[in-house]
Parts: sequence; C-alpha cells; structure tokens
Amino acid sequence: MTIPHFSDHAANERTFLAWVRTAIAVMAFGFLVERFDIFLKIASKSLGKHIAVSGQVTGSLVGLALIIAGAAMVMTAMIRFTRIRTAIADETIHEAEGDKLDLVLAGFIVVLGIGLAIYLAITMLHGAKSG
Repeated sequence: MTIPHFSDHAANERTFLAWVRTAIAVMAFGFLVERFDIFLKIASKSLGKHIAVSGQVTGSLVGLALIIAGAAMVMTAMIRFTRIRTAIADETIHEAEGDKLDLVLAGFIVVLGIGLAIYLAITMLHGAKSG
C-alpha cells in the first residue's frame, strides 16, 4: 500500500525538522549568550588576568530573548506542519498562504543579532578605553 502524495508529506516533514534544528541552534546560542560571563570568569582565571565582566543583565536578556525566539520557532513549525499536512491530504487546490509569523520571527532574530553586535562593539570600545 502506498501513501498518497508521499513525496509532499516527506518534504513537509523535512521542512518541519529543519525548523526544529534551527530552533534548537537558536536556543543553544541563547543559552551560550546568557552564560558567557561564566566562560569569561573561567578564562580569566586560567589566563591569570582579570577580565571585567560588564553588562551581565544585557547578555542575560538577549540570551533569554533568543531562547524564547527558538521556542516560538518550534511552535510556528508545529502549526505550519499540521496546516500543510492537512492541505496535502485535502484533494482540493489551495492558494499559497504567506505566513507573516515566519517573517516576524526572522526579523526578531535579525534585530537581536544587530543589537548584540552593537552591544559587543560598545563593550569592546569601553574596554579599550579603560585598558
């Protein structure tokens, strides 16, 4: 027995898994950003130098935002997967739906990335002036 529209269902599942992998990477990066101060403290001890850890609150907020964005990506992937699976099983022709949530999540991650880059640049400039 063959599954009707198997290749479409398989492509839908591969897309879903790609979303989940990306979300896991975003959440892991958020955890890394949130805990980067611990890494700096350990590195400063092993190097025998004092590294000033400033902006812990900013790093924690950005890390938390990335973790939340990753969770939102998984939720979006689940919604898309079930919606597309239902559309594939239905024999009628459907119009392609533009999902604005995809763009909102992508924009949110871009804004977080730019904000993190600006924060790091300011931190580096501040460290260069004081050092």
